[in-house]
This record gives sequence, structure tokens and C-alpha cells, in this order.
Amino acid sequence: MPRLLARLAALLVFAVAATRPLTAQGAASPAAPAAERAPAAEPAHEGAAPQEGAHAAKEEHTDIITPHITDAHAIDVPTIFPPFVKEVELPRWAPVHVGSFEIDFSPTKHVVMLLLAALIVCTVLILVARSQARDHDQFGHAKGWAGGVEAMVLYLRNTVILPNVGPHGNAFVPFLLTLFFFILTANMLGLIPYGSTATGNISVTATLALITFVVVEVAGMRAQGMGYLNTIFFWPHDMSLGMRIPMFLIISPIEMVGKITRPFALAIRLFANMTAGHIVVLAFIGLIFFFKSYAIAGGPFVMAVAIMFLELFVAVLQAFVFTLLASVFIGQVRAAHH
Repeated sequence: MPRLLARLAALLVFAVAATRPLTAQGAASPAAPAAERAPAAEPAHEGAAPQEGAHAAKEEHTDIITPHITDAHAIDVPTIFPPFVKEVELPRWAPVHVGSFEIDFSPTKHVVMLLLAALIVCTVLILVARSQARDHDQFGHAKGWAGGVEAMVLYLRNTVILPNVGPHGNAFVPFLLTLFFFILTANMLGLIPYGSTATGNISVTATLALITFVVVEVAGMRAQGMGYLNTIFFWPHDMSLGMRIPMFLIISPIEMVGKITRPFALAIRLFANMTAGHIVVLAFIGLIFFFKSYAIAGGPFVMAVAIMFLELFVAVLQAFVFTLLASVFIGQVRAAHH
């Protein structure tokens, strides 16, 4: 459990840092007034009808998709007054200067969701671990919720992680289980009212993929030593020198590109799947307001509900796939040693 929490903390730190925008030193600070950053509005033409301004203001708020899938410096909280949602601005901090760049560490909606996911994972797993230890002492096996989580952990460990990681793979179990539960929780938070999908942010998924890439490569270095270079530079010892050199020049760049595409595939797969489902759901809901007809509203509503149930499956599946591929990548880079 301490290893699990340590890796979860590392994932959180990198994910939070990755969601911060990086700007040149001369760029406008996030705390700068909006009037300084926005271009001056053109004066209205004389004689313009008030109806046109009202119509433009109405058109300005017709986008219901983008605010739900993008990050922001505000979060939605429930309220008892219509429309039963209130937007709360998050604090803005002065940017940190690193050389010629500015890093904004101000919290955003996705950062809040990441912190909440980390808190939920830590709380649930610590309570489950204590309950599991207590039940094993009293009954010889875990019961209730602890038994369900234990079954999930044992399935991932014995069926997904160890067979793919290979010999002595127990050292990677805490990291891979942390990936699974953290991604699963972040995915689920995007499916509840007033929530937001942090894994629909490419910065978050790219950071998770980068952490996995570092773990994979370090595992290869530790397992193979100097033989790790063979995973980058192709040098066939069973060929003549005349064949080795052309094969080295042709295959080595392919091996390098292959190493880069692995984390890229992890990041894009998780990001695209979590974003696409939300866009489809919001598009169906938008049809209800577009046609403004009770006769047509039933169809989009049923389809949106069906997609939401599919999204529950996708949330679990994508956490599972990310963990599975991370296990496979670790096993592949260690395979030459064993």
C-alpha cells in the first residue's frame, strides 16, 4: 500500500504540472485584465436594431459541447435554484518564471478532478486494505466491498500484469494497479453530474503516457544493462558486416520511432475515447433544443441514455486497456534479458 500511494502521488504531481500552460515571457499573464488581452470592440453602427444585439447574444451561448470537454478556471456546483447549477471561479495565482517561460500553476477544473480522483483512490484503497486485513484475520477471506476490490486486484495481478510483465514482475504491480484505479476514477468522475473528465485532456493523458514510458525504459535498462542499446540500435550479429551496416541504417530509425509511438498511442487512445463519447452524448441532447419539439425529443433522449451506458463500459475498458498495454510494453523491453 505505501508503494501504491507513492506512485499515485507521483502520477498526480506530473499530471497537475502537465495541465499548466507554458507561455513565453512576453505573453500576457493569466491574471492580466481581460481588457488588456482582448482586442478593442468595434463601435456599434448607428441605427442598429436592438434585436440584432439580442440575437447575437443568444447565438453566443448556443455551444453546449465545448464547455463540457475543455478545461476552465471555473467549476460547476449544484444549487437549489434554477438552472440548478452555479459556476464558481477558481483562484488565480501569479505565474512562476522559469527562464524565458511562464508556468501557470493556478488550479483549473481538470486539476480539481485529478485531486478528487487521487483523494477517492487513496481513501477507498486504504479503507479496503484495512478491511481486508481485518476480515482475513477473523474469517480467512475478505467480505463485502473489500472482497470485490480484492477480486479485481487479484484478477489484474494474475491475469493481466504478471503474465505480460514476465519473471519478477511483482515489482511493477503497485505502479500498474495505481494506473488502473486512478484512470478508472478519473473517467468515472466525468460521467456524474457537475463532473468533468480530466482524462479528456490531452495534457493529462500525455503525462500518464510519459510516466509509463519512463517506467518502461528504466525497466529495460535495469533488466538488460548494456544490452538495452539493442532495443534502439539494430545490430544483427549473425550477419556479415556488409549486411549489418545497411540493416543498422534502415532498422535503427524504425526502432526509435517505435519507442516514441508507444506513449503517443497510449495518450491519444485514452484522450480520444473519453472525449468522443461526451461529444456524442451532448450532440444528441443538443438535438432536443435544436428542434424544440416534444415529438422528436424522445429519440435523442433514448440515444443519449444508451450512449451513457456505453460510456460506463468505455470508462472501465480504457483503464483496463491502458494498464494492459503498459504491462505489455514493460514485458517486451525486459524479454531479451530473460
